[in-house]
Amino acid sequence: MQRERLEHVLQEMERRLASLETKLECVMSALDDLKAEVAAVAAIEASAVLLINGIADQLAAALAANDPAALTDLVAQLKAAADPLAAAVAAHTPPVV
Repeated sequence: MQRERLEHVLQEMERRLASLETKLECVMSALDDLKAEVAAVAAIEASAVLLINGIADQLAAALAANDPAALTDLVAQLKAAADPLAAAVAAHTPPVV
């Protein structure tokens, strides 16, 4: 009788351990996904910072040189960069609830 009870307890413990292992695998998978998403967002942010700094430098140079053609070119570059940047930001911005 005692042996049967111990075997039952052991089986229950094994079942619970297997359940915990399954849950842990799910959590670890979600953590890996989160790490990948954070890395992607960080890369996009870094690209946006480089883009903005480059635009600021070009604008300052064009203004310092009093170069209307350079300003016109910069406006065209800004328009060309706006849509892809907006799409990247939108793709990585969680919806507001």
